[in-house]
Formats: sequence, C-alpha cells, structure tokens
Amino acid sequence: MKSRREFLKTGLAFGALFSTSGGPGLFANQRPAVSGGSGGRPVLVAVRDGERTAMLDRALAELGGIEAFVQPGQTVLIKPNIGWDVPPERGGNTHPEIVARLVTLCLTAGAKSVSVFDNPCDQWQRCYVTSGIAAAAEAAGARVVNGKDESLYREIEIPQGVKLRQAKVHALVLDSDVFINVPVLKHHSGALMTAAMKNLMGVVWDRRFYHRNDMPQCIADFVTTVRPTLNIIDAYHPMVRNGPRGLSDNDVVLMRTLLASTDIVAIDAAAARLLGHAPADVRHVQLAADMQLGTIDFNAMDIRRLQLA
Repeated sequence: MKSRREFLKTGLAFGALFSTSGGPGLFANQRPAVSGGSGGRPVLVAVRDGERTAMLDRALAELGGIEAFVQPGQTVLIKPNIGWDVPPERGGNTHPEIVARLVTLCLTAGAKSVSVFDNPCDQWQRCYVTSGIAAAAEAAGARVVNGKDESLYREIEIPQGVKLRQAKVHALVLDSDVFINVPVLKHHSGALMTAAMKNLMGVVWDRRFYHRNDMPQCIADFVTTVRPTLNIIDAYHPMVRNGPRGLSDNDVVLMRTLLASTDIVAIDAAAARLLGHAPADVRHVQLAADMQLGTIDFNAMDIRRLQLA
C-alpha cells in the first residue's frame, strides 16, 4: 500500500482534495463541532487520521449518535459494498471492521434485527467470505442475506426517473425501518467514482439495465425513489485506479478518512473531492444535484471537520 507521503507526490494532492472553488480545504481552519445543522443546511461529517471504528464512532456522535437513526424495536438494513472476491486490503469492498461496528451499535441501540447484503458482481458466496464481511457481520449479531436470489426482489415504480422507470429492488430495502448505506470509496472505470449513490446499484436485481441505458442517469433516477436513512463512506484506503475491482494492493492509497451524512448528494460531492475530482465531473452526482436530490455546494453544507490524531 502506498503511504500518504507517496500519494502526495501523485496528481491527487491531498491538501486540495476537499477544496471548494476559491475556498479552503475541507480540513483547513478546523472549528469546534456544533450540535445541529445551521439554517437547515445538510450536515456533512468528515473525520480523518483515526482507526476505522474510532472514526465511525466520532462521526456518529457528531450526528447525534446511532440513536438518532435507530430506535428500539426497529429493523435495520446495512448495505456495504461486497461486490468483489478480493480481500480487505485490496479496497474493493467496505472494510469488515466498519460493518461489524455498525451492527453492534444498532443492536446496542435496541434494533430488533440487523441484516446485511449486497448483489455482488463476482460469485456471491466467495465475495461474502473473501471480503471478511459475512464472518464479521455474523459475529456481531447480524443476519447475512443472499443478494443473488431473485425471489427476494420486488418491482417498484420510479415515477420521477428519466431513464430508469421501474426496478426490481431487494425486499430488505423496501421493508426495513432503517437503511444504512455503507460504501467504500473507489475509482470506477465506467462511472468515474463509486461512493454512496452508486452503491445503491447493489440493491437492484438488473444492474445491466443501468449499463445499457445511461448509467449515470439511472443512478440519479434511483435516488428519486430510494434514499438511505444514513450514508457512511469508508475512505480509509480508497482505490484510486483500476476500479471497481482493482488489480493489486498498489491501486489503493492510505487516506484514513471517513465521511457521514444523510444527504447522499453532499457526501458524494465530498467523496469526489477526495479522489481529486470536482463534484460536477462525476456525472451522476451533478445529475442528482440538478434533480434537487441534494447539494454539491460546499458553502450550503454544515461541514464538521474532525481530526483524531
């Protein structure tokens, strides 16, 4: 794995990753955290320089704790990226430590049940095992569900969709009380970036439709109907090339960062900055903003900048 020092020598300068047009970087001029989004602005929490679970705990505390999202007796779905038959160090999937910690927190908050699933690209049993997510989630008390069983999907209408007007969606998405979207951040050869919005392709049965019918528009269309309760992006060691599967451990860089927000567009805008892109360069992010599904304007966000070390 490349060190952060090595990463700084590439074209993606870490100090500018969160800069807004004409403004300071996201982690510049850090201020004390405040308790609520001011003026109704969406809250974006950006934590860096901690261990995975410590950053997760701090981000959730900033948003009011897991209890702000999970109430006793509720059913919870946690949707990580488990798309690829690669180990955690490859950066192709959400890290199992984050998934396990979320399961534990939800159950501690009184959740009736916590389910975990994805609709992988590689053979699903191997993805679940090699990623480490199935074992970690089950050990923490979650129910790990098959995402490759078409009988578990139901067709829904997407009335505001431009290209995507119907989709078969996993029943857990439709029936769970709380939906926590937990993608890994990485490069994607077709969509430029995988983050929160693109991770939702893993709850749809026929993802090939997206690829045949303007994938960025379909990604944005889906968010008009299905929006997670909370989005958490694992950017500890994002894959910066050869995504979405990656070719080797050398495709990832050590960034030690985690993002959290209820605004799926805002968090993807920040994720784009982490990969060195303007949010508008990631077409599905710009389309979602144009459809008023969230904001890509950093000046319109309440950004909580937290550094643990």
